[in-house]
Amino acid sequence: MYLEKLNPQQRMAVEHGTLIDGNHIAGPLLVIAGAGSGKTNTLAHRVAHLIVKGADPRRILLMTFARRAAAEMARRVERICRDVLGSNAGVMADALSWSGTFHGIGARLLRDYAEQIGLDPGFTIHDREDSADLMNLIRHDLGFSKTESRFPTKGTCLAIYSRAVNSETALDLVLRDVFPWCATWEKQLRELFACYVEAKQSQNVLDYDDLLLYWAQMVGETVIAEDIGSRFDHVLVDEYQDTNRLQASILLALKPGGQGLTVVGDDAQSIYSFRAATVRNILDFPAAFSPAANIVTLDRNYRSTQPILAAANAVIDLASERFTKNLWTERQSSERPRLVTVRDEAEQARYVADMVLDNREEGLTLKQQAVLFRASHHSGPLEVELTRRNIPFVKFGGLKFLDSAHVKDMLAALRFAQNPRDRVAGFRLMQILPGVGPSTAQKTLDLMAEDASPISALAAMPAPPRSGEDWTMFVSMLQELKTGKAGWPAEIGLARQWYAPHLERLHEDAATRQADLLQLEQIASGYASRERFLTEVTLDPPDATSDQAGVPLLDEDYLILSTIHSAKGQEWTRVFMLNVVDGCIPSDLAVGTTAEIEEERRLLYVAMTRARDGLDLVVPQRFFTYGQNSQGDRHVYASRSRFIPATLLQFFEACSWPLVKSETAAQAHVRQMRIDVGARMRGMWR
Repeated sequence: MYLEKLNPQQRMAVEHGTLIDGNHIAGPLLVIAGAGSGKTNTLAHRVAHLIVKGADPRRILLMTFARRAAAEMARRVERICRDVLGSNAGVMADALSWSGTFHGIGARLLRDYAEQIGLDPGFTIHDREDSADLMNLIRHDLGFSKTESRFPTKGTCLAIYSRAVNSETALDLVLRDVFPWCATWEKQLRELFACYVEAKQSQNVLDYDDLLLYWAQMVGETVIAEDIGSRFDHVLVDEYQDTNRLQASILLALKPGGQGLTVVGDDAQSIYSFRAATVRNILDFPAAFSPAANIVTLDRNYRSTQPILAAANAVIDLASERFTKNLWTERQSSERPRLVTVRDEAEQARYVADMVLDNREEGLTLKQQAVLFRASHHSGPLEVELTRRNIPFVKFGGLKFLDSAHVKDMLAALRFAQNPRDRVAGFRLMQILPGVGPSTAQKTLDLMAEDASPISALAAMPAPPRSGEDWTMFVSMLQELKTGKAGWPAEIGLARQWYAPHLERLHEDAATRQADLLQLEQIASGYASRERFLTEVTLDPPDATSDQAGVPLLDEDYLILSTIHSAKGQEWTRVFMLNVVDGCIPSDLAVGTTAEIEEERRLLYVAMTRARDGLDLVVPQRFFTYGQNSQGDRHVYASRSRFIPATLLQFFEACSWPLVKSETAAQAHVRQMRIDVGARMRGMWR
């Protein structure tokens, strides 16, 4: 039976409230899933169990925080269903069509209900960079880029706007609590954001935040909320600790009584407040649906050894507020996590490199080891040491596939054909052409905006003086894409052919970039339409594939370097944690409030629970100040992280590195020698 492999708590979560033929809808369920407790497996079994018991998969809404996670969930559901449904399992799993990210599901629902909320269903979606560019255009138009004292940058403006929207917090409070250095610009920022919203609406574009904000506004109308809620018998949400207030309000509107609602997460792994996520959502879930809410805790860990879990439990047990759980495992070991004291960051780098190589000599590949750190720049000295010693490594969090200029150019062509009122796409696209600068592009877009048929208006305009045949080819490409005669995905091939000579002209490494565009075309072929492709690839972009930004080949071996945030959800046999000192973890920039300090504690907990068999927390004693190195004398002393007080040292093996060796007789003889070199030098000339 497909449920026999589950432990009692997992099975309780899977079977919660379901009856044969799916006639009974379960009450609200909160699954507190500790690190390594089989969370994904449990959620997949719950979805499969609902289907097996007769639930209509088309009426199940499954939301994850990455499209790839949703796809993996669907594959697991099919495998589980196959035990009971046999050959019909694939059909039922394929019918699980409402699975994806919050933003992806939001985009689909907004197109479905566009007419009711006054939205053009042909809207395009801006990624963060496009949104910042549009914010910057408006910032410039309002004269804020030329103020006497420096106005916040486009990225900061977008971050302020996004925080206010996603946290459902008034602008003055966001400025006071998160961006105090921008508080004097409150009046100007309000004007900027108002113009930004108007610009998006006139151009028929939505940004990431709009996908949630429009959805929340839409379900604020009881009739629409009930209509959408009635489409789904079961709503399941993964990683609930990473949701923001806006997402929680959407769920509450869809299922106000919590019927059919299942959320899974771990309050101890809530580490994304910089994205406006709030741990309060998961902590307050029982009260929000009291007294109907059921809580199931998964505390058996299948990943780490007991000593690692004991140390991690001790760290998180000092948290001021949490759901009580202590992870346990049957994986016993005599090896406690190591708390390693080193002299400085250079010694830390040498220690990690030595240990990594020693582990490899003992049969552990580099890929089975990871080095984690609180902030990306913490790994700088280690990267130098690894490079010097020819130890290959990959650092997560670099340039992404869609951030590269040539890929953004291609997507701009598709987006502009899809929505000719998208000024950011048009502005980028026109300036690819020789002889077309910002002024010409701006005037052209203004004329297009005034016409009911923007592409026709573009075709009727005279070509800019120095653009020549390039302008004609550009207009022809847009007209052909707009008609849709070529069909999808052939349209992306047309755009690539138009772009090819410009790629050669603009980039010296055109061959490498051309491979990226072929990869993009291959990705596009997996989508049913241009609209669906643009939506999905913007909301959940693939990783880089070029040699400038991608990881080595799969059959190569390399060490993993990663921030803790990027490492969440991953696991390795041995883990090294850098800079376990106050000022690094907790970060000296995140100790202003109790909530910030508690999130820093959870970050350390997340890092520790990535390890299966071995965990080293490294504590450098000295840090050289900026611009200095070990040859200089300006340094500060660091103390062990406050999250590992003396009372917790019993859970660690404390040691120093390098080990002090006894002095040999020869070394003692050399140390005692005295030679008057000066006298010898003087004697050379007498």
